[in-house]
Amino acid sequence: MFQVRIHGRGGQGVVTAAELLSVAAFDEGRHAQAFPTFGSERTGAPVVAFCRIDERPIRSREPIAEPDALIVQDPTLLHQIDLFAGLTDSGLVLLNSTRSLDELGLAGTRFRTVTLPATDIAREHLGRPVPNAVLLGGFAALTGVVSLDSVIAAIQEKFPGVVGERNAAAARVAYAQLEPAHA
Repeated sequence: MFQVRIHGRGGQGVVTAAELLSVAAFDEGRHAQAFPTFGSERTGAPVVAFCRIDERPIRSREPIAEPDALIVQDPTLLHQIDLFAGLTDSGLVLLNSTRSLDELGLAGTRFRTVTLPATDIAREHLGRPVPNAVLLGGFAALTGVVSLDSVIAAIQEKFPGVVGERNAAAARVAYAQLEPAHA
């Protein structure tokens, strides 16, 4: 089973990202589940969403305590909460940031950490700072857990028309930027 925990703030599409990831996996013939947890439901409040992907039915329903990967949509959470709790030593962190790992205080961490300027890419393609689709494109490139085609199909199913096309274009840009990391 591959387990992903997504951290961000209300309004960034954290819950939607987990849903899209699970739909992409389901469309590839796997079992998947996605669900959120959050305190106050307001824009800017910390939000966590979870996604599990497996070849077999998934019986577990509790929050993911030991993720294989983290997607961090808001880097301001880095030093506010323990984002890395339970992350496996071989875990992956995909972080929405234009800053270097040194600048973020993450140089020398025990897990693989990759930054992606997802908010900038989202602004360029969507006109809004919503990084979720961008980060899913990057996630597909880094992990191969789901294909870019499946991510794009999930995006376009959820957001038909121009919004879906713009999000798909942003996901493609992220995939292209990070694709050499998976090869």
